[in-house]
Amino acid sequence: MRKAPKHESTPDLEVSEPKEWAAGVPAVKKALEYSLAQTSPKRTALTLLNMNQVDGIDCPGCAWPDPAVGHRHKNEYCENGAKHINDEATSRRIGADFFREHPVSELAQRSDEWLNAQGRLTEPMVKRPGSDHYEPIAWHDAFGLLADELNSLDSPHEAAFYTSGRVSNEAAFLLQLFSRAFGTNNLPDCSNLCHESSGTALHETIGVGKGTVSLDDIHHSDLVFVVGQNPGTNHPRQLSALEECKQNGGRIIAVNPLPEAGLKRFKNPQKPRGVVGKGTDIADKLLQIRIGGDLMFFRALNRLLLEAEDERPGTVLDREFIDAQSVGFEEFAEHVRETDWDEVFAASGLTREEIEAVRDEVLRADRIIVCWAMGLTQHAHAVPTIREIVNFLLLRGNFGKPGAGACPVRGHSNVQGDRTMGIWEKMPDGFLDALQAEFGFDPPREHGYDAVRAIRAMGEGRVKVFLGMAGNFVRATPDSDVTEAGMRRCRLTAHVSTKLNRSHTVCGETALILPTLGRTERDRQTTGEQFVTVEDSMSEVHLSRGRLEPASPFLLSEVAILCRLARATLGDRVDVPWAAFEADYDLIRDRISRVVPGFDDFNARVVKPGGLPLGSPVNEGHFRTPVGKAIFTRNSGSIPDVPPGHLVLQTMRSHDQWNTIPYSSNDRYRGIHGDRRVVLVNAEDLAEQGLAQGDKVDVVSVWSDGERRAADFTVVPYPTPRGCAAGYYPETNVLVPLGSVASGSNQPAFKSVIVRLERANA
Repeated sequence: MRKAPKHESTPDLEVSEPKEWAAGVPAVKKALEYSLAQTSPKRTALTLLNMNQVDGIDCPGCAWPDPAVGHRHKNEYCENGAKHINDEATSRRIGADFFREHPVSELAQRSDEWLNAQGRLTEPMVKRPGSDHYEPIAWHDAFGLLADELNSLDSPHEAAFYTSGRVSNEAAFLLQLFSRAFGTNNLPDCSNLCHESSGTALHETIGVGKGTVSLDDIHHSDLVFVVGQNPGTNHPRQLSALEECKQNGGRIIAVNPLPEAGLKRFKNPQKPRGVVGKGTDIADKLLQIRIGGDLMFFRALNRLLLEAEDERPGTVLDREFIDAQSVGFEEFAEHVRETDWDEVFAASGLTREEIEAVRDEVLRADRIIVCWAMGLTQHAHAVPTIREIVNFLLLRGNFGKPGAGACPVRGHSNVQGDRTMGIWEKMPDGFLDALQAEFGFDPPREHGYDAVRAIRAMGEGRVKVFLGMAGNFVRATPDSDVTEAGMRRCRLTAHVSTKLNRSHTVCGETALILPTLGRTERDRQTTGEQFVTVEDSMSEVHLSRGRLEPASPFLLSEVAILCRLARATLGDRVDVPWAAFEADYDLIRDRISRVVPGFDDFNARVVKPGGLPLGSPVNEGHFRTPVGKAIFTRNSGSIPDVPPGHLVLQTMRSHDQWNTIPYSSNDRYRGIHGDRRVVLVNAEDLAEQGLAQGDKVDVVSVWSDGERRAADFTVVPYPTPRGCAAGYYPETNVLVPLGSVASGSNQPAFKSVIVRLERANA
């Protein structure tokens, strides 16, 4: 039985009714309260007024796109974006005295919130073998130590280089260049954990692993589906786009197990109606689907569309589009017509009347978009679910026309850009060929480790050096005990970070903390002040320029850290001008323009207001599949087999949280205050088990290799479908088996964990 580590206690839990709307004046108040608690009014104003502006600071939070130039509000940010940027801009500092006072063993028992709240890291630190303390180390010595460990490996494949979506395009390009020049494709990243299933399904069906819509498409769509997504917390500026869609006559269908506040009503704090009025109703229909039931819902919807075409030939399906631009329709249609309604009802928890009402909405709409996030991607059958959504969009020709298409919404600011820049363990040969032509070395062709395989390799001693860029690997990944054991088995672990997190407390034999500039800070190199670039969820690339003075004179940029590490490790083994790259980021972008498709004349184009739109080949009528057309697919996949007395649990983020880091123990939209160790369960399910609000339980997950336990949770009755439950990550990540992954993408199934509730200390 695996158990989660104990952490410091939290205040008593208070539960109130879930909110019926999101944002409004309370969001402004909370944003300013948090920001001013972190730093001065002057710095707060400087960050917020430059956030998401032309030539300003790109939000370090989510990857929602910015409105067109001339249409941006002077306060172009949301509550959580304001918290994210000023959490980084905090005036609090961590130096050598902090680490002398706090041994690693003590820090490992602290909460994620406490670790983050200590402030910005200010100087490189090392924990040496046998020591329980970090101590200062000079940058030159840190790079020498890391380079010596890398060069002493028996194989380059004994190293893994992880990055999160907070890394810039320039740093991501250099990281993959260094990794491949070193000799390995071991490039696990946060895409492996959040949207790998989207990329897999979209590549297979439409030939590109990204979305196909723009912000303007959202504004002018007739019908937008928001599936497996909580925009009010995870991408709040999306609510402004949905509001504009509604005002233009569009309609919204939300499909989600929980009735999230942002799916119900939005009070836009930038408009009078959102301050003193009732705001805008978002979802015209809110379908509370059972966890994992989305595949069967879309199969049933597709069956109803086929049957409607049977009744009114030539009026429902876009046969001209289907015949000219797709293959596989007949096989798909035969399969979907066999969809069993009893299976649909059991999987989705929806009635036929509810699904038929959605069909009627579809029949009234000419332009349809489906948006989704991790509520779809983190299931064993995630890839077939997203392929079925593609089928749905293909049926009525909802690709390649304004106001229509697929919209996977990324939850991290540059996770999509990292992949574009080559952060992938299995980049195609075309990219590697371009890399070889540009830099004169032969990149490795053998596929590397993704996040799940990297954890296994560390645990088995096949990865001995781990370098993490701008992430919190041990708290972002599944099976926390297994992940941490693998990290501790490494000879050396190193993390490029702005702030302290739990990954710094889970050390290899030797551990390094390499502190870096934040996105808010000025990046001065020998040729002058630099900017970096990022790519948003809708394939638009724009620059980000810091405005604050660095938190410490000892900080290096991500680019500088990678360039110096590469020089120390590789020497003259490859002909790459690392020193020149560090001095002038324009030189990096020149190389990107010759390696990465769509980035021609990168430097000149990205500085233009609005940046560089990459577009989508799908919208130009090009499906880059092996057959040159979109592909209808036959999709099957069942919800997990749930034993009697068990539930299906989804992990989720609280409102006052950024990725793995909680800013408080509150989740005001869901009515949870003072504690994060809660499990939300349908009241009838609790009654069946003899449990009531406030009872303490251990949450135990069931998997083929044994059970995992998260102790001392409080049960809270909540309006979730029968048989379903929800809990916050990273606290519940200990319950997610490493072997429970999406077929085809190997993405962890964080949203479908089979659990039972046991009375605590029973």
